[in-house]
Amino acid sequence: MREPAPPPFSVRALALRAFDLSERTARAGGRSAVERLDRWRRRAFLIGQCAVTAGAAWWVAHSLVGHPAPFFAAVAAIITLGLSYGQRLSRAVQIAIGVSVGVLVGEVFLHFFGTGVWQVVVVCAVAMSVATLLGAGSLLVTQAAVQAVIVTALPMTAATSPFGRWVDALIGCTVALLVATVAPGSPVRQPLILAASALKEAAGTLRAAARALRDHDPEAADAVLDRARASEASLRELDDAAAEGIAVVRASPFRRRQRAQVQAYADLAEPLDRMVRNLRVLARRTATVTWRGNEVPAGYLALMDDVAEVIELMAGEMFAGRLPTAARPRLEKLGLSSSHLGMASSLSAVVILAQQRSMIADLLRLIGVDPATARSAIPDIA
Repeated sequence: MREPAPPPFSVRALALRAFDLSERTARAGGRSAVERLDRWRRRAFLIGQCAVTAGAAWWVAHSLVGHPAPFFAAVAAIITLGLSYGQRLSRAVQIAIGVSVGVLVGEVFLHFFGTGVWQVVVVCAVAMSVATLLGAGSLLVTQAAVQAVIVTALPMTAATSPFGRWVDALIGCTVALLVATVAPGSPVRQPLILAASALKEAAGTLRAAARALRDHDPEAADAVLDRARASEASLRELDDAAAEGIAVVRASPFRRRQRAQVQAYADLAEPLDRMVRNLRVLARRTATVTWRGNEVPAGYLALMDDVAEVIELMAGEMFAGRLPTAARPRLEKLGLSSSHLGMASSLSAVVILAQQRSMIADLLRLIGVDPATARSAIPDIA
């Protein structure tokens, strides 16, 4: 028996498929470019701070101490600041100790044994061992080994005094620690700005979910789910910025008067994390509804638009440097109106409504409402 002939080759179908893939690739590339630009903007302060601190460390070692080429002063300053973006002070201290220990071990070893293959092997092991015996973590131990190997592999020039590079490293670390204490790696308001950005993205995700449900578009719903899942990175960055802000106001005498303000900004992280988790559940149910072809009541979709609008207003307040407490009446109104929307026939649609109600409670917690009051602002569905 002859096998059936394969279907005829369709150039049109192949062209349409290629066009669809290219369009998706272009959209993904555009989003990636925007995300990279946003990441650079968030780190622009750190980049400028590292550059200025490296120059300051070089100037101190060159002009004040008299070292002709204080390479390790600039390098130590950059390493101390650049690798300690989150939880700046604790990591900066660790890295500074690691750099200083590594350069000192390298200088001592080079002075007695010179440079070569076996010297690099031994100095690496010795530096890591010394750092470990000092109770260092993995970051400090690694930095000690790196700096010791660099010192051993780059012998002193005629103009370099004995242990001059260790002095340069101490200068660089000291300048960097001073900068980390006086001028934190991100401004005190940075957690508020990051929280506002997360809120703005959440509002956009919620609006996109409403469009996908109205258009019955499974592909758009899948894109909404991917967008919601991508929010995890921004929340981690918010946690780091909040921890750094608290560490700075505790350690810096210039920032202690801002402790209450920084703590209020740090308190945004927990309710915002819960809200984003609820949004991800809503996104998963949006994908399920569109895939199964279920209907979502128009009232549910209108509520999504209203919640997104309030979130955008809250984000605007936070970008302006204010906690969005003025949003409380609108959130309470949305919580009350959500209780009169009734129960849909589809379980996934009911979950979408439930997640919106949970998000409203999370937003109330975000502006400082206590848990019991936030729950009571969302009555049972009538």
